Amino acid sequence: MIKNLIKKLGGQKETAQPHAASPQPQPKHKGEKKNKTQSTNKANKKPANKSKPSHKRSPDPSPSAQPAWNINDFVVAEQEGKTRFHDFQLHDELMHGIHELGFSYCTPVQAQTLPFTLKGQDIIGKAQTGTGKTAAFLISIIDQLLCHPLEGARYHAEPRALIIAPTRELVHQIAKDAEGLCRFTGLHIVNLVGGEPHEKQQKQLAADYVDILVATPGRLIDFVHRKEVYLDRVETLVLDEADRMLDMGFIPQVKQIVRVTPHKEHRQTLFFSATFTQDIINLAQQWTLEPAKVEIEPETVATEAVDQQFYMVADSDKLKLLIKLLGDDSLGQTIIFANRRDQTQRLYDRLKKAGVKVGILTGDVAQNKRTKTLDDFKQGKIKFLIGTDVVGRGIHIDGITHVINFNLPDEPENYVHRIGRTGRAGASGVAISLIGEEDAYVVAELERLLGNKLTMQLPPEHLL
Repeated sequence: MIKNLIKKLGGQKETAQPHAASPQPQPKHKGEKKNKTQSTNKANKKPANKSKPSHKRSPDPSPSAQPAWNINDFVVAEQEGKTRFHDFQLHDELMHGIHELGFSYCTPVQAQTLPFTLKGQDIIGKAQTGTGKTAAFLISIIDQLLCHPLEGARYHAEPRALIIAPTRELVHQIAKDAEGLCRFTGLHIVNLVGGEPHEKQQKQLAADYVDILVATPGRLIDFVHRKEVYLDRVETLVLDEADRMLDMGFIPQVKQIVRVTPHKEHRQTLFFSATFTQDIINLAQQWTLEPAKVEIEPETVATEAVDQQFYMVADSDKLKLLIKLLGDDSLGQTIIFANRRDQTQRLYDRLKKAGVKVGILTGDVAQNKRTKTLDDFKQGKIKFLIGTDVVGRGIHIDGITHVINFNLPDEPENYVHRIGRTGRAGASGVAISLIGEEDAYVVAELERLLGNKLTMQLPPEHLL
């Protein structure tokens, strides 16, 4: 069905508005990499030191710290049915980062999107979390930035690539992935999210030329309105998890952002969504130009590395069953999902009252507390973490042994995102869903998505 649907788509600046006299970049030509240049006569804008090259910072680690790296150090044998990163003739500094991260062969989404994006073509991609799409668009962006350095004056707080994502956790994850890939490039990455000090983020913008900016819509709009970020020279725009931005009510803000970037004929747009409703298709049609369409479905909708268990239980008995589950020594790092913030808060309060050491991660929690909670969970100081579906897409942590669905998600696709938090990096995992009266309404739709009947069972006797 999705294929039929998508066929319908045919330094630091002074505080001044980007002025109308600035020349627009030349239209991009499909099939060619972009080679855009900046205007050097922007009124009331303070240029960075013109003597600085585009990539002026020493890579980390410095050349003196390690012997020189050569592409010949990165040997990957050709293998039938697999695509190597070598096959795309990527910039050596980017290949060095890919090598250090231990990547050898492309995931399907990378193999299918890079032939288009590296040539400057727009993409509409249907891809779930965990398919490698973040690295797909980052590799394309980084390679083009390295292959087409800007000449002449540059300005701080004027990014060349902009990535918009719906949640703070996802923005931080994308920025972390970008830093890994950019380790040897000298490119400067900045992320802007709400709930963190504005002044600290201002300093990050002022510290260096901004090559890649990753942001949530609300905080980015704030910086744009304050004239502290300028988007009129964005060469590549990435809209990640568009369906989630739609669900969270961010589309009006995203529309404002898109309007202050160059027109779609003068930028490259990479549009990704895990699902494609008619609303999503309409947005993709508005924001992309002659896009290539890529649809990536996991080999199995729910990974075979995850043992899925469905316990039938009365809604009134769910809390008691959950407390007993959490007392099982076989559980390692565990994420517990609930559907709404108020449900999550009540569940957190009741578990704390029962003596369970647990953390909470929702949009209502202050960012500094969210960051500390997540760090404590990663370090094992907290064994259990409760969250909404924001956690399902925004957190990528190896070593999570269990996922517990206190209730089934209203959108069946979110079930796949939830259980995908376990069974990662070659490990196995367990996903336990508590099926009460309210959850029964979602079961048939979830079965259609998974392609099989769910095996319902009573909880083990020791949990009753």
